[in-house]
Amino acid sequence: MAAVRVRQHVNPLGKKYQTPASPQNWEKIYTRPNQPLHLDIGCAKGLFLLNMSKIEPNWNFLGLEIREPLVVEANKLRSELGLTNLHYLFCNVNNSLQSLLSSLPPGSLQRVTIQFPDPWFKTRHAKRRVVQPELVADLANYLAVGGLVFLQSDMEFVAVEMRDRFAANSAFQKVGTEEWLAENPLPVATEREIGTQKKGEPVYRALFERVRSTE
Repeated sequence: MAAVRVRQHVNPLGKKYQTPASPQNWEKIYTRPNQPLHLDIGCAKGLFLLNMSKIEPNWNFLGLEIREPLVVEANKLRSELGLTNLHYLFCNVNNSLQSLLSSLPPGSLQRVTIQFPDPWFKTRHAKRRVVQPELVADLANYLAVGGLVFLQSDMEFVAVEMRDRFAANSAFQKVGTEEWLAENPLPVATEREIGTQKKGEPVYRALFERVRSTE
């Protein structure tokens, strides 16, 4: 069977991606819906979450991805492996996060990862980058106090922008005093992270904690 060609860059401002995702029935998606949830924004093929879900069966994992063919294949593999704590959703996270998170069990969202997002190099395309102030505000509203947000990129300007946007929201506090984390605090690395490190190139990482109510 021929492999499905998937576009590397998808414009989230395109008309096709303006319909928000519908709220989900999490009790039908996860065998144990009240487990803590790890949200991966821009999960691509989903292999990072697939490996995390095997290592941490007492967590639920949700991957959001704007390229629908990748989501279809990721859910197919998950079903073949019988993993009941893992799910992938096709959506534009920048207009879908509220509807998805508002239907979660209160306090269940406890960890968020945003790893190697599309950099959209041109200044005029900056609005297409995933970490906008509105996304940070949505995460502040739904992430449990003590919950963590892990950011990483191999593009320093992208990492700086993501870091600064979380730092600008009073609900988040950067973990550690160093400019960038030297090591990934999670037990699984993404394919992009492994490839970048094999080339001897730097990865810029930051970790934030949800520290207080935004009210």
